[in-house]
Amino acid sequence: MNMKPTLIAAAISLLAFNAHSAGPEFHHQPHAAGIETYGYTWNSPDQDMNRALAYKASAQRGKSAYKICKGCHKADGSGQASADYPQLAGQHATVIIKEMMDIRAGRRDNPRMYPFAGEWIVSAEEIADIAVYLNHLPVNDSNDKGNGKNLALGKSLYDKDCASCHGGNGEGDARKFYPRVAGQHYEYLLRETHESRDQGRRNANPEMVKVLKSYGDADIEAVSDYMSRLLPAKK
Repeated sequence: MNMKPTLIAAAISLLAFNAHSAGPEFHHQPHAAGIETYGYTWNSPDQDMNRALAYKASAQRGKSAYKICKGCHKADGSGQASADYPQLAGQHATVIIKEMMDIRAGRRDNPRMYPFAGEWIVSAEEIADIAVYLNHLPVNDSNDKGNGKNLALGKSLYDKDCASCHGGNGEGDARKFYPRVAGQHYEYLLRETHESRDQGRRNANPEMVKVLKSYGDADIEAVSDYMSRLLPAKK
């Protein structure tokens, strides 16, 4: 069947529109410069992030907006024992905002998460609302933990290299965007520490990467296990 050029153009436009409207799977994560790039600056200024941080967020609004997240991170924010879904309950709002914006901008590679972080799904303000809501949720201390065989080594490494940023009890630092590690799942900590050492986590803090360069796999397993057992402070 022969179609006139105008009808062909209209059909192509309709297909493009339908593809765009069909869902987030048609959106591909961008790729921004990360730690592998000379002159990389950790936590460099970001317009969307600054907008979210300046916004007066609401946990009540965040509870409603969080519905797009709870399928993976669970209704209580406890995540899953696999490395893909960290516990978000109790995490600092600033940290959640930063990581979401890094994924959105392509500084942190996470093609699975990106479709849920795009601006066509959530605004910068909604991300701030979600972050505040999650921060107010109690931490589930039944998180996944390691085998417990090298906790003495893990504690020694953590006290020497990690506590100055992540806190003696793994509480992190909201003002400096250092995440809370207490109560986090072992498999997630293990993967992210490995990727930070090997520059696979492209938005990692260069100072942390320097420390981890001397770590063997056994060291990473031990310190990740120790961090997973740090007790979250009660709110």
